[in-house]
This record gives sequence, structure tokens and C-alpha cells, in this order.
Amino acid sequence: MAYNSKDNYPRPDFVHGNHRWTPINDGWSILFDDEDVGLREQWHIAGVPDKVSVKPTATDAEAEALAQRLAAFPELKEKGFQAPRDRTYEKRPINVPFTFQTKASDIDDNDAHEVLWYERTVADPRSDAERGAGDRVLLRFGAVDYDVTVWAAGYPVAAHRGGHVPFEVDISDALARAAAAQSTEFLLVLRIRDSPHDLAQPRGKQYWAPQPESIFYHPSSGIWQPVWLEVVPPTRVGDSSAGTVLRANNIKEGLLEARVSVLGRRAGHAYAVEIEGSLHGVKVASKQENVPADKDYVFVNLGLELSDEQKSGAPPSLAECAPYYDTHSWRGNLALWSPEHPTLYDISIRLYDGEGALLDEVTTYTGFRHLDWNKGDRTFRLNGWPLFQALVLDQGYWPETGLTPPSPESLKKDIEISKRMGFNGCRKHQKVEDPVFLYWADKLGYLVWGEMANAYEFNEDYAERFSQEWLEAVKRDINHPSIVTWTPVNVCLQISCFSPAFTLFPLSNSDDESWAYPDLKGNVEQRNHIRSLYYLTKTLDPTRPINDNCGWEHVITDLSTFHDYSDAPELAKTCSTLEGILGKKLGDRDFFVGPTTLPDGRKDKGTKHREGAPVICSEFGGVNIAPAKRDEGGERDWGYTTASDPRDLLKRFDRLLRAVVEPGHICGVVYTQLSDVEQEVNGLYSFDRREKIPATEVSKIVEEVIKVYYDSLPKD
Repeated sequence: MAYNSKDNYPRPDFVHGNHRWTPINDGWSILFDDEDVGLREQWHIAGVPDKVSVKPTATDAEAEALAQRLAAFPELKEKGFQAPRDRTYEKRPINVPFTFQTKASDIDDNDAHEVLWYERTVADPRSDAERGAGDRVLLRFGAVDYDVTVWAAGYPVAAHRGGHVPFEVDISDALARAAAAQSTEFLLVLRIRDSPHDLAQPRGKQYWAPQPESIFYHPSSGIWQPVWLEVVPPTRVGDSSAGTVLRANNIKEGLLEARVSVLGRRAGHAYAVEIEGSLHGVKVASKQENVPADKDYVFVNLGLELSDEQKSGAPPSLAECAPYYDTHSWRGNLALWSPEHPTLYDISIRLYDGEGALLDEVTTYTGFRHLDWNKGDRTFRLNGWPLFQALVLDQGYWPETGLTPPSPESLKKDIEISKRMGFNGCRKHQKVEDPVFLYWADKLGYLVWGEMANAYEFNEDYAERFSQEWLEAVKRDINHPSIVTWTPVNVCLQISCFSPAFTLFPLSNSDDESWAYPDLKGNVEQRNHIRSLYYLTKTLDPTRPINDNCGWEHVITDLSTFHDYSDAPELAKTCSTLEGILGKKLGDRDFFVGPTTLPDGRKDKGTKHREGAPVICSEFGGVNIAPAKRDEGGERDWGYTTASDPRDLLKRFDRLLRAVVEPGHICGVVYTQLSDVEQEVNGLYSFDRREKIPATEVSKIVEEVIKVYYDSLPKD
């Protein structure tokens, strides 16, 4: 299987017209370095060897103890744990961007390998004219899990930590060194560390044992999103990760508030930025601002409300996309973005030098939409109108490719099959999804809750790692109109398990703790970290609500969200009153953290439900279908509750959805889940995206329940 990216630029939401790009997903090789000898043997300089031999590091006594433990706990053997053994690894080709744990990588190895070495030769993609103009070459990674160091021609050029976010490396100087040595190409070497043992490393649903179980899945180590080379001008427009923000929530004035970042600006040189907005080919407005001499960014405010003449002269496609009679599609002459009418303005950003010469041009887009969660009536509003969020939990896994979609088109397909069942969005669970997914969410009108992969253990390492990666994730995705909520942290239902150290390793005294925060009831440091995430996110983006710790044990939150996997009768009883919803949760957990006293006597007040805040059931359902027979591996297949057949699943889905919505206390749901994932077979679609129950029937139920919500709202 080859990831087809030749004709699909990996960042379609932000395209530089004068940049050239080349995918380099092919030509990579990989070598496992289980004894971590590569740095000592200077593989980054001499090149990755063809093979390496690994001997057990345990003493005879330790090996005997491990063998005895395996004999004493046969369940460890079932999980795939093995006693240490001699082995030799050979350098092998790997099909990037698929990880070595997947079939699509052509490796398909599920043993634990903490240190990986990738290698590939790279040639200069620039023409003579581009080199003469001083153009630079960027090596760009969509995501590499987890901690990577990059060498080019034996020289360290970059290091990055964080398995779900992008980074780029300027390799122009390495190319120059290769040219000086009369070489047309050089060796690119990556050392990647992805620990299966470090439970303070953000990993999301990736399991740390060889055999995944329960709600956890196979791990994904190394490169898992596209890699490409890009030829760029030395001074250029930076993307959102570099600080370019297009804020289009001011629908009252129709004002695009832009902060445009300039990369590679030279001291003492003048620059100007121009922004132009158009709609279905109609140029609406443009504006130019000089970049301040002491800044590498500039603010440009651009009004994009059409004149009557522009609107009347627009092509028919505009009225088809955003009907003129529909007040949900327009505010005055400003076209609005919504799931029903995802109208987008095309935006051009141009960078000029002091002489007026064009240096760089970007094509992107924005959608005008305003979110409001503060009216005090438990209503979430989009563009001033109540919005019921009928969301589905989306894990973002595929059978043969793991976290990586089989192709860019697979991301679009997942949105289409979700919408086919009547859902208007998803909570992308424990994963920062490929940017192509958000591009299609913007284009197709699909609401998304942005989330990050959590770790399982709280300490200073986790706090630092998570804060850094969450910041990078928010900056990457901040310009997507489809994102309507930020969810940094998620609670977990089951986290006690066996550790890779061959010991029983309960992570806490309860199976029902908040993910990575096992003691929010009494630990103020854990509370303060969640508070810091809330305020950090709010500083970057005050336009979206923040769901701090999705499920229960909220510390500081804009939305009151809860998880409840009870069957319909019990769920209906809980949701019949607001008091029932806000009461104790699984494992006697509080919905909101209460007051606590620090060892030195200081008090932490805790928090409580903000009167009138929107209430959303952000996980429920999870129904699987009982298999006709228990074949090999069938004992591992599970759901939170079980239907007897597809017809029963449809009935249970109907009853569950109505149990949550009909009492009238909530304004949104997140049904678990879109598709089966490995042994967690509680999806509405199978793992390979086949319907378990007719999408048309599911859609009817969703539409009926959404109508129940809107009919219950006070009439003006």
C-alpha cells in the first residue's frame, strides 16, 4: 500500500503559490536500536548499519525471575510479553508514513522498540535560478511519534518532541555543504525515541503492552504523517504554527482580524502585507499594511461584507451555497459558515519588499462564524442561533494503517459517512488529526472538537511535555472554522493494567480516575496544571469554549460535559433532572472538583457548575453486537453494552439518544463511536467502514431527536 500524496499537498488549508514541494514518503529505511548503541557508534555520521545484534541485558538471575513471573501469570503471556532473547535486526525499507507496527508499512512488527533509526538520501530540489535567488529548502514533517533528532550530512539540524504536531527543518546549509563536497545528495538520518514504558509520555489510545486490550489500541511509533521538501523564498509568510491567525468571529461588523507572521525578515528592510478576500470569484475587498520595523508580524483588519452590487452580481453558485433568503446563511451581506451552509471566503495573503516586489503569496480561506456559550440559558449558539451538536466520537484509526489514514481521501470519507448518519460533527478523540481532515471539515460543514493525546501518569515531565504539545496543536489548528471547542484533557474509564516491566502495575487505587490526573480530588498541582492549560488556551483563542477535563472532575471549564455508558433506562433516570446529571459519576467521582486543603493549610476552593452553562453528554452509547460465534480473538471483542443483532442495535441507539435528549437539559451529545477499532467493536460502522445498521435509519433517528431539542426551546 502506498500513501498517495504526489498530487495532494499535505497542508491544503495554506498553500504558497510560489513554493514548490516534493513528497519524500518513499526511499526510507528503518533499523531498531533496542540497546541504544546508535549514538555511541555514530550512526548519524557514518550512516545506519545494515544490521545490529541485540543481547539480553538481564542477568541470569533476572532472566530466571522473569521466566518464573511469566509462568506464574499466564495472562502476561497472553498479552504478548516475552522473556529476553538474542536477536539480530536488519535495516529494512519502510513504507512511510505508515509506522512499523502496521501492515501497510511492510514491517508489521508489534514488539516494543524504544529507539528507531530512519535513513534516506536527499537531493537538492532547487533549480539554479532558485539557488541563485537564495531560496531555502524546508524538510517538513506532519507528525513523528515521539522524540526525534534530525541529522543532515552528519550535522544536527533539528530536534523535536511531540508525537502529534508538525515541525519543519531548514536543510539549505546541509545541501550547500554537500555541493561544496561535489555531492549531488546527502544522507538524512533520524533517531526517534518512543518509549513504551514512560507513562508520562502523551500517547492517547496507544497501549504500552504488546497486545492491546479494552479501550486501548496498537501503538504507532515513528513517522506517521507525510514528509515533504518545500522550496521557499528566504523571506515569506508564516503559517498558523508560526503565528498567522485569521480571526473571523466578528460577524456584527463583518471584520476579518488577521495577524500575519513574516519569517526570515532582514533587519533594516521594509516589508508590507496585503490581504485580499473574495467570495465565489467576486473580489470583496483588499487592504495593505506595512510591517512594523520592530516586529516580525503585522495586524490587518479587513471588512468582507459584500456591497449590494457585489452580491447581486455574484455568480449563481453563491446563492446555491448560501441561499439569499436564509437568515442562517447571511447576516446582512456577510456570508456565514455553518454545517448546513459551509460558506468560505477565499483569502490571499501577499508579502512585498520595500520596493513593492512580490516575495510570497499564500492562498487560504476563512469562514465567518461566531460561537456563544455565555447566554446563561444552557444553550450553545452558532451565529446567534441555538445549535444542537449531534457529534460522534471518532478515534481516527484504520485496520492496516493504524493512526495514519490509508490515503488523504480516507479522511474525507470518514466525514461523509458520519454526515450520512445524520451527525453534524465529531469529537476527534485523543488524537490531533491530520490537517487534511480539518480542511474537509471546513469545506463540508462538519463541527470538530479539538483534542490532544493524554498520558497516563502525572509528574513534572508530563506537565511540561503536554503543555508544549498542546500549545503547538492549538496554534496549528486555530484558523479552522470547523473547530468549535478545545478539549485538552479527557477522563478515562479503565487504566489499571499490566506494565511492560512484567509486574502488575495499578496506576491508582481506583480504576476510574481522570486520565493523567489520578488525584484531582486532593492534589492541587494536578488541578493547577489543568487551570494553566485552560488559561493558556483562552489567551491564544478567546473565541472558542474550553472543555477542560471531558467527562467529570472538571477544574475550570466553559462547558459542563459528562460521560455515561449506562443502558437507556438508567441513563434516562440520570438525565431526567439537572441535579441527576451533575451528581456523582462513575467510581463515586465528582462532576466538579470540590474544596480541598493543602498540607500547609491553604485552601483550594475547587469549582462548580456555572449556572446556565451548556450541558453536553460528551460520551455515551458504545454498544456492540454479540458475535454469532466466538472465533479466535472473539473473547476480546467488547462494548459497554451488547445488542443481540443489528436490529437490536438500532433500537438501543434510538432509546439511548432519546434518554439523553428528551428531558431537555442538554444541548449536545457525543455518541461512542463512529467505527469499530481493533477489539473495541462498538462502532456504528465496522473497522473497515461498512455499515452495521442502515445509515438512513440512523439519520432518521438523529434528525428526530434534534427536532425534539429545537421544539423544546422557548419560542420568541
